Amino acid sequence: MVRRYVNTLLKLVPRVLALQDQLREAVQNGDMETCHGICRIAVTLGENHSRTLLEQVDHWQSFLALVNMIMFCTGIPGHYPVNETTSSLTLTFWYTLQDEIMSFESDKQAVYLQVYRPVYFQLVDVLLHKAQFPSDHEYASWSSDEKEQFRIYRVDISDTLMYVYEMLGAELLSNLYDKLGRLLTNTEQPTSWQHTEALLYGFQSIAETIDVNYSDVIPGLIGLIPRISINNVQLADTVMFTIGALAEWLADHPVMLSSVLPLVLQALGNPDLSVSSVSTLKKICRECKYDLPPYATNIVAVSQEVLIKQIHKTSQCMWLMQALGFLLSALPVEDILRNLHSLITPYIQQLEKLADETPNPSNKLAIIHILGLLSNLFTTLDISKQDDESADGSAPPVKATPPPPGPNPVVVVLQQVFALIQKVLSKWLNDSQVVEAVCAIFEKSVKTLLHDFAPMVSQLSEMLGQMYSTIPQASALDLTRQMVHIFASETDHFPPIKALFELVTSVTLSVFQQGPRDHPDIVDSFMQLQAQALKRKPDLFLSESLDVKAVFHCGILSLKFPEAPTVKSTCLFFTELLPHCSDVPPLARVVQEDGKLLVQAVLEGIGGGASRSLMDQFAEVLFSLNKHCFSLLAVWLKEALQPPGFPSSRITTEQKDNFSQQILRERVNKRRVKDIVKEFTLLCRGLHGTEYAAEY
Repeated sequence: MVRRYVNTLLKLVPRVLALQDQLREAVQNGDMETCHGICRIAVTLGENHSRTLLEQVDHWQSFLALVNMIMFCTGIPGHYPVNETTSSLTLTFWYTLQDEIMSFESDKQAVYLQVYRPVYFQLVDVLLHKAQFPSDHEYASWSSDEKEQFRIYRVDISDTLMYVYEMLGAELLSNLYDKLGRLLTNTEQPTSWQHTEALLYGFQSIAETIDVNYSDVIPGLIGLIPRISINNVQLADTVMFTIGALAEWLADHPVMLSSVLPLVLQALGNPDLSVSSVSTLKKICRECKYDLPPYATNIVAVSQEVLIKQIHKTSQCMWLMQALGFLLSALPVEDILRNLHSLITPYIQQLEKLADETPNPSNKLAIIHILGLLSNLFTTLDISKQDDESADGSAPPVKATPPPPGPNPVVVVLQQVFALIQKVLSKWLNDSQVVEAVCAIFEKSVKTLLHDFAPMVSQLSEMLGQMYSTIPQASALDLTRQMVHIFASETDHFPPIKALFELVTSVTLSVFQQGPRDHPDIVDSFMQLQAQALKRKPDLFLSESLDVKAVFHCGILSLKFPEAPTVKSTCLFFTELLPHCSDVPPLARVVQEDGKLLVQAVLEGIGGGASRSLMDQFAEVLFSLNKHCFSLLAVWLKEALQPPGFPSSRITTEQKDNFSQQILRERVNKRRVKDIVKEFTLLCRGLHGTEYAAEY
């Protein structure tokens, strides 16, 4: 059977190859439909059967001919998507073929690579040719939809090049570098910017994802970049993105910064290069901040100028502030303060003016913009130098120094503007967006500064309490949670944190009394806050002023909310609460008195009241109950499952008993409890054994 299938395949290949004349003719006549059809046949054959065809070693020439036919389709003349739409059909074929070649054992692989490496080098040339922009005149006539399709097509080409690098390795970069070098040093023939741009685009595609630190061509490339005569937006954009892709390399070779930084600063002043220039500056400031002090004055001056001239859209202004935060982090404290002063003063003056005006939609936007700039600056301004963007938690760089004594520069600035922020708030308390923007400044500062934020704790706790008492909003609860997370365990800061925690809890309890259904965001944030408090400082629940029973009942209500995030946060609250039955008496009392209500609510959710995607969270609560209140859970399960039809009319008494016994048996294996709950919920919903259940 298999042999017959292979024979049929081998007979098909010449037939497909025989369509090449017709394909060429269709290309000449501009008959897109025929091109499309023939290309699809060749690609489908190659994609679905490449392994089998590769293995027919006696027929390697006919498969190579098919590969070349597909190459012709990839390089079909014309610009995608205006004069041709066929070339994009071929890209997945090149992935498939490479995967198959690389999956053979090494001796076979070596043979295939000998044949196909040259093919893939040719593919790179073809793809870079296809990625070229048309002439300026032609491009101007394209519709915005065509331009967008071309952009996406180039991203697909970029992904393909990145993938091909795995096969061709460093030789590919050398190859691109040689071409670029010849192009830029060739004085006889004028080069089109499109050609230069496409080669750089190829470089950038690879450098963005591959560690190019070991490549010996990068110094040469950085040396070539200033030689490019940039007279066009698309080329300038690609130059910027290429520099950005090499930011990590520049951090290891800071001597090269002086040749590319001026280009980036110059581009900042051009609104057409907004995204590429700002994102590149941000990458350089993040990766190379310890090497930038000599350039800092210049970077700050240029950035200030473009911010004042309002050259960039809001999101790029925010990125620019983050870039400046990274940059300032590496300076001595007195330089940070001096730069912050000159950077922030114009905005503070503007904010003072806005705070005196009667609230209206346009000054609201201006206020939110200024608060956003400040919070983005404070997000990255970290003089502890511990973060260094090392998401993996690795050790700080060797250059790290202990922070100097005295208040953190961000705290100095926040203390100076605190009264002004309060004034803005007093006028805008009803507006959730302004409140959110104010909370974001402090939340980002707390997250970055951690314990350095200490001098602000009591001031901020008081302001938060006033804000939340006047108009409860989720953003204030989220900020309270941050404060509890960092400062609740510190003796000095416990009193203001405790007072704030009790106040927001009692205000939220009254929101629950008035009907919490309209505020799922507040309920979600409230449950997260309570869970954080239980995790960091369960002593908060020993307070006379805290109505633990009411909080517990709010949790039970929240389990029945239709919004999945709210239910998740509530399950987290209960799994944090139950372990404290043994060491926090008020919690032990409420669980003993009302634990059955919790079990009923959980069973109701499992029985069909909640989305199936939440079953793992409900299982966690049951597991925690079993671990910390075993004997009580046995009684509660029995009582809760007694009424006929609960938690679902589809299940029998026997199935309920079986479920109870299985749950009570598992006190160690959480994974098993999750499986038991999933099984039971399918029975309750009448989905057990269905295809729909299997898909989930």
